[in-house]
Amino acid sequence: MNQLTRIVSPALPLLVAAACDRAQMRFLDFFTANIRNPHTRRAYGRAVTDFLTWCADQGVSGLGEIRPLHVSAWVEMQTRSHAAPTAKQRLAAVRHLFDWLVTGQVVPVNPAASVRGPSHIVKRGRTPVLAPEEARTLLDAIDVTTPIGLRDRALIGLMVYSFARVGAALAMKVEDVYVQNRRLWVRLHEKGGKRHEMPCHHNLETYLHAYIDGCGLGEDPRGPLFRTIGRGTGELTQSPLPQANAYAMIGRRAAAAGIGTKVGNHTFRATGITAYLKNGGTLERAAAMANHSSTRTTQLYDRRSDEVTLDEVERVLI
Repeated sequence: MNQLTRIVSPALPLLVAAACDRAQMRFLDFFTANIRNPHTRRAYGRAVTDFLTWCADQGVSGLGEIRPLHVSAWVEMQTRSHAAPTAKQRLAAVRHLFDWLVTGQVVPVNPAASVRGPSHIVKRGRTPVLAPEEARTLLDAIDVTTPIGLRDRALIGLMVYSFARVGAALAMKVEDVYVQNRRLWVRLHEKGGKRHEMPCHHNLETYLHAYIDGCGLGEDPRGPLFRTIGRGTGELTQSPLPQANAYAMIGRRAAAAGIGTKVGNHTFRATGITAYLKNGGTLERAAAMANHSSTRTTQLYDRRSDEVTLDEVERVLI
């Protein structure tokens, strides 16, 4: 039991710890058996732990005593300290947990089922996007005479030219870069276990060949493609590069290239999609290349309207 609780949090919330063994196991099963994505598991774990701890602080003594009033008050508190999307996600975590507890006959009803989250309508994404010239400057500024430089250029290039999510890129094995029809292809492992294959842009093909051949990764096809760098050695290790390290690397590379935009891992996905659409690509094709199930999601990455807005602003001649 103690080993399982570490997957969710260091200790069970007080209301869960005070419940019977069957309720505790059902709670743990929600995270271990029901949720497969580790990022969702962490986010949901934080949310439900926060909610159940808050309930205990309000004098609730058991899971069965939680009412919609408690959920509503907690959600209202979340909207004051978090953005609307975060509050909606945290409410979803609580709602899904209690759905799971109801089907497991731990509690009779789901107190979060009738609670509405804050309104949130998204028509334009908030991810910062680089101009093509900035992206080119960033890639050219990387010193590729070292393994870390070859790795960083290949990773950034992969996200720009294949519209890859950073999670899918970092999950790649060396064998996920392969030749087909005399061109280099990449195999991305997307959310929900979906596999997405894309041919490489000629620049990306150059970057990946230089990285794999220069670092001798071809001899380890089952090993991670993007790896950490050993301390003091400057050489690649056998450990996959964590997402937080990739984020820190991107910040350092952008600062070194003199880019003022606050970039993140998702910036390059949005940058690639916007550049593709500006050069005559269609929204439908962009959605297929980005492995989006709907073009509405792809539209959130389309920042072509930014240029129109800037042009109109400059008409204010004062």
